Amino acid sequence: MVYALHAQTEIVGIVAGFGTTFAALPDLLRMLKRRSSKGMNPTMAAILCVFQVVWVYYGLLIGSQPLVMWNVVAALVNATCVLAYFRFARREKHGVIA
Repeated sequence: MVYALHAQTEIVGIVAGFGTTFAALPDLLRMLKRRSSKGMNPTMAAILCVFQVVWVYYGLLIGSQPLVMWNVVAALVNATCVLAYFRFARREKHGVIA
């Protein structure tokens, strides 16, 4: 009984983590496709990235594999958003296209 409840909890964690982890992916893909930072604000992605690292630490403390796994991926997605933003913003500032 306890094992079944634990398995259900882990499944819910995996499903919930998948949804929240990839929430920023459409913005990242759009920015990479357009090769432009227009319309993107890096502040939210940067703040999320910092706190996702805190969630990773918390997940390690409590031994939650889904919590650690999804927040590592989410932190990478958000960090990539921030890096891409600054790369494209610098190019746009200097008038470099593509």
